[in-house]
Amino acid sequence: MGEYVLEMNNITKVFPGVKALDNVSLKVRPGSVHALMGENGAGKSTLMKCLFGIYQEDGGEIILDGKKENITTSKQALDLGVSMIHQELHPIRFRPVMENIWLGRFPMRGIAVDKKTMIRKTKELFKEIDLDINPEVLAGSLSASNLQLVEIAKAVSYNSKIIIMDEPTSSLTDNETDHLFKIIRQLQGKGCAIIYISHKMEEILKIADEVTIMRDGQYVGTWPSGELTTDLIINRMVGRDMTNRFPEKDYIPGTEVVLKAEDLCSPLPKSFQHVSFELHRGEILGIGGLVGAQRTELVEALFGLRVIVSGEVEKDGERFKVKSVQDAKKHGLALLTEERRASGVFPILSVLDNTVIASQKTYANHGVLRQSKRLKAAKEANLQLNVKTPTLETLIQDLSGGNQQKVLIARWLLTHPDILILDEPTRGIDVGAKYEIYTIMLDLIKQGKSIIMISSEMPELLGMSDRVMVMCEGKVSGVLNRAEADQIEVMRLATRFVK
Repeated sequence: MGEYVLEMNNITKVFPGVKALDNVSLKVRPGSVHALMGENGAGKSTLMKCLFGIYQEDGGEIILDGKKENITTSKQALDLGVSMIHQELHPIRFRPVMENIWLGRFPMRGIAVDKKTMIRKTKELFKEIDLDINPEVLAGSLSASNLQLVEIAKAVSYNSKIIIMDEPTSSLTDNETDHLFKIIRQLQGKGCAIIYISHKMEEILKIADEVTIMRDGQYVGTWPSGELTTDLIINRMVGRDMTNRFPEKDYIPGTEVVLKAEDLCSPLPKSFQHVSFELHRGEILGIGGLVGAQRTELVEALFGLRVIVSGEVEKDGERFKVKSVQDAKKHGLALLTEERRASGVFPILSVLDNTVIASQKTYANHGVLRQSKRLKAAKEANLQLNVKTPTLETLIQDLSGGNQQKVLIARWLLTHPDILILDEPTRGIDVGAKYEIYTIMLDLIKQGKSIIMISSEMPELLGMSDRVMVMCEGKVSGVLNRAEADQIEVMRLATRFVK
């Protein structure tokens, strides 16, 4: 075996309108833990999906054990000794744990599955990594952390030369994380290389031998972990030019509190806990954080999409219970969801229908919809936001991402909200459309509305927010005024566990 078990040279990957990877290189030594780091959207997962055959690179080469490979499927990657623990777990919940592990490679006796052998092999595997889980229980009955450990066991079962771990500790407790590190050391001892993706600085400095940092789809550099500190990693992750990307702010946020949250807790222990904050009139409150910070879960709870088990919410000084979306809308809240395609647009409906659907009742007389009222409202709203569409009858799926997003903003403005919650408002849209949405946001602020904005893009978070509330693992780790918020301080708070 040569010096490297894996070489990825000048990998390029282009999606429509986005260059996700731009000549990225990664070289991994056998028996090492190689950390891959960068902000959300830096291209880490995309690079690993190219290695695992989920995506096919548009340029560059992948060399395994000195041999150039063209990996086009995940099965091919597994056959070549590459396995991957994905960030998002998708177990078959109504099947036993052991079937989830050996899916596609069940031990057979003739034409029948050899269940006894499967149980024995699973127990042997679990014993090897000191995992105390019954192989015959349904996967859906396990906690998130145990599901994560089962995925780790599955990756180990392939006897791979390379295991990709994408945020493997996102659902693990401190003790479980220590257990994972013990497994990793065992794997290293057998010559297995680990590519480890995580935002947790302390973990990286504890477990990694080398660290590669990516930024905006490009390779920044590779360093021995012993030469790095948390501050050095953060500086190399976030260093970028932020000039002339945002409209000039020519307003002063108000001091009146329009929304107050006190000690909000989710019934789920791994979700948001003891969150308190205030939103002022005419203010953009940014919410920063990394994967697993529970930002989306928090705002969905404020909008009635998730349960709040304890704590209080006040709007304009009056307490109210958020039990449903209708409650939230009645109190002047609106939510633009994170996943436009999954939970925002109705792709097979027109721009008109997508615009008016949240305020449909206001266009009815005695239960009968008045098309003239719907048309008038949609036309005015889309004109106000400069939506570029051939006609209002055009299917929304035929518009660009930026114009789809503007239609969704128009939809919620027709409900006449005081508070607009924007979850990743510019995800997946081009720079020009981003600027237009920023301009719309500032116009709304000048009208006296207030905005809560979640953003994983650091320049956007800093460029648009009047204050930044940073979350880490379900808790508020700090609130920064505009003057004191910078990339390093936000990243430091985002990676600081709050007891």
